[in-house]
Amino acid sequence: MPHDHHHDHHLDADLAGDRRVAWAVAVNVLLTVVQIVAGLFSGSLALIADGVHNLSDAASLVIAFAARRIARRPADASMTFGYGRAEVVAALVNYVTLIVIALWLAAEGVGRFFNPVEVEGWTVVIVAAVALVVDLATAGLILRLSRHSMNLRAAFLHNVADAMGSVAVIVGGALILLYGWWIVDPIITLMISGYILWHSWQGIRPVIRVLMLGSPDSPGVTEVAQAMCEMPGVADVHALHLWRVQEHRIALQAHVVMQDAADMDSLRADLKRLLQDRFKITHTSLELESAGAVCHDTGLIGQG
Repeated sequence: MPHDHHHDHHLDADLAGDRRVAWAVAVNVLLTVVQIVAGLFSGSLALIADGVHNLSDAASLVIAFAARRIARRPADASMTFGYGRAEVVAALVNYVTLIVIALWLAAEGVGRFFNPVEVEGWTVVIVAAVALVVDLATAGLILRLSRHSMNLRAAFLHNVADAMGSVAVIVGGALILLYGWWIVDPIITLMISGYILWHSWQGIRPVIRVLMLGSPDSPGVTEVAQAMCEMPGVADVHALHLWRVQEHRIALQAHVVMQDAADMDSLRADLKRLLQDRFKITHTSLELESAGAVCHDTGLIGQG
């Protein structure tokens, strides 16, 4: 019964999170429509740029929503590690899309330098101010969820970036109103594009690392191997693989050379307990070898 209660509580939390993501999608789609229409009416490329970015946020949240639901499916014969990596794949799609959009905005911004268009300042300021409020509200909706999900963390940071973009657009609109500096519109567009590119580059690297079965930043391979070698009964560790199955699930596979007097079952249990308690490694596969029957792959890092 306690297990069922825990499961129900976890399911309730997931459903509450889904509702938050759904509300975030709705407000972003509505804001996108308002910004693009206002941008076309006022002639502001920066406002359209911010609207397109908001559309990408809405799309990323839709992908995140779908990935969250897929990730809950249990492991089966076709996906023996489960479906948790759906969120990592979704994060990769979101970042790649952002990079493409940012490059498009940069090209449009450069083109506007050579073909300037008059911008209606008041429309820009008012709509960007509304966008700022919506961006902050959306970020608030998914803040707590973003602490535990690579995908939703990216969506949260996107909305923070949108809020900064809205502030830049407001400043640009004010400068247009006060001084008639139309050129500030493409400049701000390029600034938004540059920020999106920088942010996407920072976010996509850990996503690729997980998908490429890279070892986690912590714990490191050397640290784990040293701790295993210090275990009584262990003579050596080699052919080691350490990788993230999912964002929060680390796996290890290794060959362990036993000392002559070691008990195989006890040593395996002690090693698994060490790896889980000290390093939070929850999926472990250990092949124990006697000193006289060591395999040919004696390097610390496994060959594949």
